[in-house]
Amino acid sequence: MEPDDGPLRPRNTDSAKSVLLTVLGEFVLPGGGSAWTGTLIDALGELGFGDRNARQVLTRLRDDGIIVSERRGRKTRWHISEDGRQLLEAGARRIYRFGRRAETWDGRWLLVHCSVPETMRRERRRLQTRLSFEGFGFLSPTVAISPYGELEEAANEVLGELGLADLALVLAGRTGSLSPDAAILHRAWDLQNLELSYREFVERFDDLEPAGARDRFEALVRMVQAWRRFPFLDPEIPLQLLPDDWIGLRAQQLFEDRRARWGPDAGTFYKELEAVHDS
Repeated sequence: MEPDDGPLRPRNTDSAKSVLLTVLGEFVLPGGGSAWTGTLIDALGELGFGDRNARQVLTRLRDDGIIVSERRGRKTRWHISEDGRQLLEAGARRIYRFGRRAETWDGRWLLVHCSVPETMRRERRRLQTRLSFEGFGFLSPTVAISPYGELEEAANEVLGELGLADLALVLAGRTGSLSPDAAILHRAWDLQNLELSYREFVERFDDLEPAGARDRFEALVRMVQAWRRFPFLDPEIPLQLLPDDWIGLRAQQLFEDRRARWGPDAGTFYKELEAVHDS
């Protein structure tokens, strides 16, 4: 299962499928990789999704190969599959390592040019999604760019897996006099909208102080859901290219602080949900 297939890309609204993937990554995977049907239904119920919706999304994730079911008497135990584990671990690495920008930058850009024919539109979409997930921006539909040369290996891997290596050109270099770095940033990424998104995140969670374990469980899942958007929006711009008061730095610190504060109680609440169905 790959990020380009959809599960890791957040939507404009929090679907039951997206929220369940967050629950699987935050609580189920670290807790051994399995959970009762009732536990997952209860967890989604706490987050505003009904029983029928929860059961439907379990079926969809099973059909996607992310989870597999095991009958135990009259109950069903769901296990994260190997493909699901790889998907969730890849997502966790991207989400929780995201924001650790390099303090120095050598001024070099990594550029990927891949002219995909019209007959391979699905591969073109998958390429754009996967490179975006890795942190690339797009100067045009066929030209992706990143300020981090170490992403060449990831780009080569994506191109190879999609069968596009023979159509691609991967280069590393500096901008010329007609293309200053600031112009590249603004062409490849919507920095104004990115700043607005970070401000909305800070405004939503900065003053939020959930009191008990249940409220912290809900708040943590909602916050992770909101944060999941940023790896697709933010190229993790090197610090020397950013203003000193860049709101993204404050948002990152807020996310890490709240996750550390809410995580233990949220985990305790999830274990209580699971314990109800263990008997």
